[in-house]
Amino acid sequence: MEDVFSFTDELGPTKVIHVYEPSVNLKAVLVVDNVAKGPSIGGVRMAEDVSTQECMRLARAMTFKNAAAGLPHGGGKAVLYGDPKMPKDEKQKLIRAMAQSLRHIEEYIFAPDMGTDEECMAWVRDEIARVVALPRELGGIPLDEIGATGWGLSHVVDVAMRHCDFELDGARFVVQGFGAVGKHTARFLTQKGAVLVAAADSQGAIHNPDGIDVQALLQWKESGKGVTNFPDGEAISSDAIIDVECDIWIPAARPDVVNEDNVHRLNTKLVVEGANIPFTHTAERYLHEQGVLCVPDFIANAGGVICAAMEYHGASESAAFQTIADKVTRNTELVLEASKGKQILPRQAAMELAGERVKKAMSFRRYSLFSTAPGSV
Repeated sequence: MEDVFSFTDELGPTKVIHVYEPSVNLKAVLVVDNVAKGPSIGGVRMAEDVSTQECMRLARAMTFKNAAAGLPHGGGKAVLYGDPKMPKDEKQKLIRAMAQSLRHIEEYIFAPDMGTDEECMAWVRDEIARVVALPRELGGIPLDEIGATGWGLSHVVDVAMRHCDFELDGARFVVQGFGAVGKHTARFLTQKGAVLVAAADSQGAIHNPDGIDVQALLQWKESGKGVTNFPDGEAISSDAIIDVECDIWIPAARPDVVNEDNVHRLNTKLVVEGANIPFTHTAERYLHEQGVLCVPDFIANAGGVICAAMEYHGASESAAFQTIADKVTRNTELVLEASKGKQILPRQAAMELAGERVKKAMSFRRYSLFSTAPGSV
């Protein structure tokens, strides 16, 4: 078992739960990081190479994200070991078994993440009630379908433009991870005049310095094809997308895709993190020293969880979109102004913002009488 105690501090986590059900080959981990602001919301990430460490890092990112967004929710995350492309009936058995195994953990609200979607959340709802991002047919606001996270990212880019020496109209951008988040981000940015020059998914990448037809690429992806075979551009390796020259680089896939070993290859002016923990802190510091603005994940990609929380509390889709725009715009402004004024990394400014809000909420709780909140691992 991984050494989870090396990832604990005064904020949490409050619970780390390992789930195993051999009858359906279920292996999963739930991390409830901090619930001072309310029950935690965090997605269920499904992949064959997830880990407890990754889950703990993602749960902390959700604590900061929800706090920064001013939501009455703490941070949590669940990871499910398995191939997200497995047969539907097998996947359904795993999701349902996981929901049942965690039915008594009332501090955690299920949500979709990489490898899971609204249909998976419908299965959870059929087992237990604590779930968000349901299909429309069940009264939900399907955040992946409407592009809630991408909508928020497009507003983050608007704010970041005030701190950059180029205009969004005509700006060349790259999306690393052309999935639920990346494809909608591309759609919203091209509507504002930006030009997509490269995109990657799990199968490969495509590059066209003259610009990629985003609508055509969206239709291509909807047919179940990967970007590599898209005719409007040159196929390149997934790794090679780091080298594509651009103005805006948007990671929207896995953690740590850019690190100390490859960050020097990036040739961009602005990074807006659509994925959770896509850059290591060392990579972000290097970019900062090189004059590249990097808007951190839990500020930039909060649109999805804001939408999920509003659904949970009965809000409409239109209200969710307006709230996403308002909250991510305001928080990005606060973080970038603090970063500039204090001469610190944007992530440091963001962590100060979120950390103060979490600790204030913790001060109202009974366990603030102790130096740390009691937890169970």
